[in-house]
Amino acid sequence: MALESYFPVWDKLTANERELLKQSAVRRILPKGTLQSTGTDGCIGLLVICSGQLRAFIVSDEGKEITLYRLFERDICLFSASCMINSIQFDITLEAEKDTELWIVPAEVYKMIMESSAAVANYTNELMATRFSEVMWLMEQILWKRFDERLAAFLLEESNLEGSNVLKITHERIAAHLGTAREVVTRMLKHFQSEGLVELARGTVELTDIKRLQELSE
Repeated sequence: MALESYFPVWDKLTANERELLKQSAVRRILPKGTLQSTGTDGCIGLLVICSGQLRAFIVSDEGKEITLYRLFERDICLFSASCMINSIQFDITLEAEKDTELWIVPAEVYKMIMESSAAVANYTNELMATRFSEVMWLMEQILWKRFDERLAAFLLEESNLEGSNVLKITHERIAAHLGTAREVVTRMLKHFQSEGLVELARGTVELTDIKRLQELSE
């Protein structure tokens, strides 16, 4: 899995820029459950995902988590190199939700190339705009949608990602994704079960009425 196969603007780089990336980029495997902080104190570099799945989340002062977005094959994580962008003032944490293989481009190298390549600079701006759009969409969901609608949408998303209607996920884990308390999730899931939308068992949630969950989420 060569870096050039996953770097979006590779064909627009000069020969020297390509060689610099090849020489500096490091290939890593993050086992499932690995946590990596970003921001000034944890600026590890640009992450280029080859396979697997990462979750980007923030943690409140009280320790409550909320998922901002996820990263999959061929996605780029810019915030892991946020120390090179003065306008980014918040930290996020990355978690490997599955065993994840990726390339790490050192922040100083990517910054050097970004300053010399208009194509890379434009791509970086587009990537940043996309990520902030995802965060703004999340804020809108939190502010304007009822929790039952958000939970239904989350369950459907998980089902699509896993390719199964039986989700091996705890109530605490769902709460971390949605930025709420485990008790709130448990209460709503029990309501869903009473309505025939899901079936609950220890460590699993089975989606039993996809159509009604879709109607609720919309």
